[in-house]
Amino acid sequence: MKNKKIKTLTRSDLANAITQEFRVTKFNALEVVEDVLDEITMALIEGETVKIASFGTFTVRDKKERIGRNPKTLREAVISSRKSITFRASPVLKKIINGGK
Repeated sequence: MKNKKIKTLTRSDLANAITQEFRVTKFNALEVVEDVLDEITMALIEGETVKIASFGTFTVRDKKERIGRNPKTLREAVISSRKSITFRASPVLKKIINGGK
């Protein structure tokens, strides 16, 4: 099986798409991307759910402290409590990814 190079979508890629679509400077497009990501980040920090229509929902979950095991040594260790971000794709996005329209 041949290794496929996986492309990563970056902030710069998003800014380039905004630049082409709306004919704004790349500097302004990067500001828009940063502002949107900052808003999403701040909402998640405050424990809010972020729902983007036709895309999906980001939520913050609290994970409790628990006992884990190192798979190499089988030694038990405490995994501290923490917050975790989950993403649930919308039905529209799932359909698009699976070849639907």
